[in-house]
Amino acid sequence: MELGLLYEFDVPRPWAGAHPWGQRAAERVVYKDNIAQIVLADQLGFEAVWCVEHHFRENRSHMPSNEVVLGALSQVTKNIKLGFGVALMPHEFIHPARVAEKVATVDLLSGGRAIWGMGRSTPMEQAAFGVDIPASKDKLKAAARTVVGMWEQEYYEEHSEYLDFPKRMVTPKPYQFPHPPAWIAAATPSSATMAGENGCGLLCFSIMQPLDALQKVIAAYREAQQNAVPLTGVHTNKVGAYTLVHCVESRESFGTNRLWESMWWWYKGLAEFHLKWEMAHLSPEEQEKAFPLLSAQARGEFDITEFDREDMVVVGTPEECIRKLERYEEIGGDQVLCYLNFGYLPHEAVMKSIELLGTRVIPELKKRGKGRVAEGLAEQLRKAEEQQSVTARLWSRTPEASLEQIKE
Repeated sequence: MELGLLYEFDVPRPWAGAHPWGQRAAERVVYKDNIAQIVLADQLGFEAVWCVEHHFRENRSHMPSNEVVLGALSQVTKNIKLGFGVALMPHEFIHPARVAEKVATVDLLSGGRAIWGMGRSTPMEQAAFGVDIPASKDKLKAAARTVVGMWEQEYYEEHSEYLDFPKRMVTPKPYQFPHPPAWIAAATPSSATMAGENGCGLLCFSIMQPLDALQKVIAAYREAQQNAVPLTGVHTNKVGAYTLVHCVESRESFGTNRLWESMWWWYKGLAEFHLKWEMAHLSPEEQEKAFPLLSAQARGEFDITEFDREDMVVVGTPEECIRKLERYEEIGGDQVLCYLNFGYLPHEAVMKSIELLGTRVIPELKKRGKGRVAEGLAEQLRKAEEQQSVTARLWSRTPEASLEQIKE
């Protein structure tokens, strides 16, 4: 099990001051602090940092230009992989040539650490850019094929349903050969199936759904991978799931760090965003069905700590976090993307969380992982020996067999 990071550069309201200075002052602090947190995570062995691309968000996700952030990170980090989490691919968002240019540039600047996540975003952003929503899945795949062609070919030309592009050399080419691995964001089994059948990694999330629901998404992905036809030049079969993470020496810190308040801020903000921008046309009954915890919490019938008890979030001491993370591995996850900076958590508390994860959780996960690999190899050897004939098993123990092995 790997630990990665997911960053949205949230700027929680209320801001200290009216427009134009309240927002500006808050964003300056957030960009500075979040970069410092990622730099520390790089030093402590986190696998990857995934930076989102969202437009026109307020309160959350003040990061529309993830390529700029990743480019900056390439110069102040050494080992951590730099993930586009995601690059919005439908043509109305951006020309495929621009995607090819920006991902390759980050890959070049970082010495081959870029990861190319792809997505379609949500109706609020799609509507603002005039995206043809019914065709957005097909456009994502078409744009991905175009980007790969621009990387693979010295000069690229295309005249297709979605693009009329004259022969041009697209520069630069990626540092990695043939190109960075591709992942697709998915929240449902059908979208996960699309990621799997196209041989791309899967980016998904556990918050707001029990782990058995997430397991179904991962299972659909793994099944589709069995007959995958890679969309790109790199076949990836890995699952990354993001969730809220906060590691502490003692749970007594939860109150001081405003953890539960910050967790409710996350859920409430997400719900209000969707209800305002993407579900306003629904009836009140349909809206409540989409986000039932809003009214349940108002009636005093929901306790945010249930997210913790159900392991939908990973919070607690290093030992508790390890136990929770192993559950993600059990349901098929390869990497947990730690959403560390959310709500009203103080910067110092987030830095401490990163320190504990890096010094006490990651080493233990690696140690346990090596043990499981060794057990797996031993089991494979045992099964292989069981399938051998009697003669083969006996011969393998003779001096002649040892001599043959030495010759090899």
